[in-house]
Amino acid sequence: MNSFAEAYTWINFRFLLEGLWVTIEVSVVSIILSSIVGLFLGIIRYIRYPVVSGVVGVIIDLIRNLPLLLLIFFTYFGLPKIGIRMEPLTAAIAAMTVFESAMIAEIVRSGILAVDTGQMEGARANGLTYWQGLRYIVLPQALRKMIPPLVSQFISLIKDTSLATIIVLPELMYRAQIIYGQNTRYMIPMFVALAVLYFVVCYALSLVASRLEKRVG
Repeated sequence: MNSFAEAYTWINFRFLLEGLWVTIEVSVVSIILSSIVGLFLGIIRYIRYPVVSGVVGVIIDLIRNLPLLLLIFFTYFGLPKIGIRMEPLTAAIAAMTVFESAMIAEIVRSGILAVDTGQMEGARANGLTYWQGLRYIVLPQALRKMIPPLVSQFISLIKDTSLATIIVLPELMYRAQIIYGQNTRYMIPMFVALAVLYFVVCYALSLVASRLEKRVG
């Protein structure tokens, strides 16, 4: 137990909280950007534009079947080879946005497809244009169906930020490694601290999503 008392000094705890802030920053920015891009791509796949929807579908399927770690490596180590250099924070956000956009695009497409086709037909029969029917009738109903898988995806994104430790992003996992790297007796206490902090953030997100789902419903 002495190792726990020694590991949980204020200096170490503050060091971890600074890493948690980086984790949250990367997660929030990636969630916002990927939600916007994913919604746009998901709608394109749903409406099936000739050629465009097919090309977008191929790109999405390709990205979804790549490891996120590979995208992080490519963004940080590969892009500089063609003159595009990024800081670890920017590279992590870029890689996660690309990966999550593909995931969210499929969630959006599936959510829209889950809405009965009669809803759009009814909207058109009442004088709405296709886009008006999609915006005011179909998408609000699809959103209710999309909330659970979106929340699961966002929680996975938060946990996946730990992969960015490989490009020396000073997030939560990276800072924990620094602490127990100085004293191996702190390894277990740091793992416990990581588990608690990740749980608090992810559980808080699930609670917010649950209330949102009830409100939307």
